[in-house]
Amino acid sequence: MRELQSVRRGAAQGRATSVVVFVHGYGADGADLLGLADPLAPHLPGAAFYAPDAPEPCASNGFGRQWFSIPWLDGSSEAQSRDGLMRAAEDLNGFLDAVLAAEGLGPEALALVGFSQGAMMSLHVAPRRAVPVAGVVAISGRLLQPEALAAEAVTRPPVLLIHGDQDPVVPFADMSLAGNALLGAEFEVYGHVMKGTGHGIAPDGLGVALQFLRERLPA
Repeated sequence: MRELQSVRRGAAQGRATSVVVFVHGYGADGADLLGLADPLAPHLPGAAFYAPDAPEPCASNGFGRQWFSIPWLDGSSEAQSRDGLMRAAEDLNGFLDAVLAAEGLGPEALALVGFSQGAMMSLHVAPRRAVPVAGVVAISGRLLQPEALAAEAVTRPPVLLIHGDQDPVVPFADMSLAGNALLGAEFEVYGHVMKGTGHGIAPDGLGVALQFLRERLPA
């Protein structure tokens, strides 16, 4: 298992009542999402915010990081991509366990907020953890291996799907595909469409994510 590097923001060490982990997209790094802590922190004063760097350098652009390879972007094989996903899932799970131990909190105080490939990671990892987390916010992503979800889900945390209806990178239709698969596997699912938004996070989407987190994380 590889150790993931992260910066921490938010509530003082030893004082946090909850943890929010941002999981970045392909070709980015933790700093790309950590800035979201600034508008969220005043409304989640007890939260500690983490944004780990993915374990591998991005294969397609020479900068940034990746959780796993993407064949149509970097020429990797489907088998390499699947193997990368499994290895990265182990890395992310280890990171989450370490963060909770460091903060002295349980999984019920943890939320994942993933963007793009980070949303894919969050939707893959959270249902396969032994104890449910407080919630998952998946922005502009997709559900990987939807046919395996019902059989492999160990827990069913609530999920908020957010997607721009003009996304040119991850098709907007993937939001419905993920939602239907999650509902079919008996998850509690919510959705928000960022109208006129491409592959990004619009203010209305961030606002809905904040409300979801406030309702599910410990005060």
